[in-house]
Amino acid sequence: MSNDGNKKQFWKRNAAKVPGSIQHVYGAQHPPFDPLLHANLIKAGNKPPPATPGKPKKATTFQEFESITSDAWDVGDDDDELLAMAAQNLNIEVVMETANKVIENHSKQQERQRQDDTTELEQREEDTQEEVAEDEEEDEEDEEDRVGEGDVTSPEVSFASQSSPYTDGRLVKSQSEAPIGSPKDAAGEHAALHRQRSLPHRPPVIPLVARMADQNTSGTPAMTEREASRLDKFKQLLAGPNTDLEELRKLSWSGIPRQVRPITWKLLSGYLPANAERRESVLQRKRQEYFGFIQQYYDSRNDEHHQDTYRQIHIDIPRMSPETLVLQPKVTEIFERILFIWAIRHPASGYVQGINDLVTPFFVVYVFEYIEEEVENFDVSSLQEEALRNIEADSFWCMSKLLDGIQDNYTFAQPGIQRKVKALEELVSRIDESVHRHMQQYEVEYLQFAFRWMNNLLMRELPLRCTIRLWDTYQAEPEGFSHFHLYVCAAFLVRWRKEILEERDFQGLMILLQNLPTMHWGNEEVSVLLAEAYRLKFAFADAPNHYKR
Repeated sequence: MSNDGNKKQFWKRNAAKVPGSIQHVYGAQHPPFDPLLHANLIKAGNKPPPATPGKPKKATTFQEFESITSDAWDVGDDDDELLAMAAQNLNIEVVMETANKVIENHSKQQERQRQDDTTELEQREEDTQEEVAEDEEEDEEDEEDRVGEGDVTSPEVSFASQSSPYTDGRLVKSQSEAPIGSPKDAAGEHAALHRQRSLPHRPPVIPLVARMADQNTSGTPAMTEREASRLDKFKQLLAGPNTDLEELRKLSWSGIPRQVRPITWKLLSGYLPANAERRESVLQRKRQEYFGFIQQYYDSRNDEHHQDTYRQIHIDIPRMSPETLVLQPKVTEIFERILFIWAIRHPASGYVQGINDLVTPFFVVYVFEYIEEEVENFDVSSLQEEALRNIEADSFWCMSKLLDGIQDNYTFAQPGIQRKVKALEELVSRIDESVHRHMQQYEVEYLQFAFRWMNNLLMRELPLRCTIRLWDTYQAEPEGFSHFHLYVCAAFLVRWRKEILEERDFQGLMILLQNLPTMHWGNEEVSVLLAEAYRLKFAFADAPNHYKR
């Protein structure tokens, strides 16, 4: 009893550090690992299992396509071949062969693209050198003509005379005080300027939410033939009186077109029934039920026993991204209501920092059910009140469905995350022993960086457009958020093996792992990441059971 009392007093004195309480997750912050609560996870003298050659022995490995940017799913006559396997129990050799084929073709496409770019750049440089040589000859001829006529006696005098603001004939320096270089230097500058103009411009920043091929979200951009065909498949499947959810999952694994993503997410999450005739009545009932919760509970947010939760929610929302969206007053109000009602209805966990990020993808996807503009510049308050109420209720219920499968991630001490991080460490030790040993050498604990990966489902590591594409597959994959996410995290870590192995101290590794360069990632990179995660899932199908918890 005294021990119990001491523990209670400890958590009372350190309420700000209770893992299951409202603690914001930044970088290496993570809850303490309680050996009393998790004795099954740490045993005296327990050592990591010996590394086994988990990687395929084929020439093509995940490390070799780390810089790939082409679409892996565009290869072959039937580009849904790998996706169809997601819902089937197939022979592992078949799975591995197909995944390797996708990645190998993906690498060949990228190599051809690099060769084409190199050839084009060399041709441009040759053209530039020819033009520079012609310009030098013309400049020399003009200079000889001017000197012969007695206009100037040297390039320096000519420059000073032309740039002088005075008219009394005195020679003065240019106002810019720029030193005068030789004709050779000038030619070099001219060549550099011409080369800069001839090179292709940097592509524009990818919009917040990209369609299947990273196209702009505004208006109705022209679709490729493949995209139009996939959209037709979705529409035909959704138009029937009873939607075949297994077929919908297979079709959704490689990404969902923006036009049908809202209804597809609602179906795959279990929020809507497969029967088309029942959908409208279910929507009306669930939306009314949510706003009944608002009337019943929301006024209690200022009560003494709830005000800490509401205050923390109010503090966390402005820290979310994208700021242009969440800082709109109307959006802030909606997020506060969703998170507070969820916390009240789930007292076992209450509000835990990290849950707030999980609202954003649903909210953005359901906003696009009513608009065609880019969400970055859209004023959400301009939507009709009924539309806003529908978006809010639908986001609440779908977020709740997601959290039902991973709620042990957010209960006291967050045991679900503790297990997943431990499983990640063991998995990486098997698939890439070099990376694992490098971490050990510099004393980097997986919990120090992977806690956030599990707590926020990689939302702090990836742009929102990539999260939405990732969630297309998570919705389609059985136990996607609770099980498949582990393999995605493993593939994501090994994706940066080159950069990881180049870091030679603890600080450098932690800075890298907390600031991975994914700003310009798009659907191609996410598709390759998912392909590797899918391959890992089948390669380690016989892994210990705790991988699948």
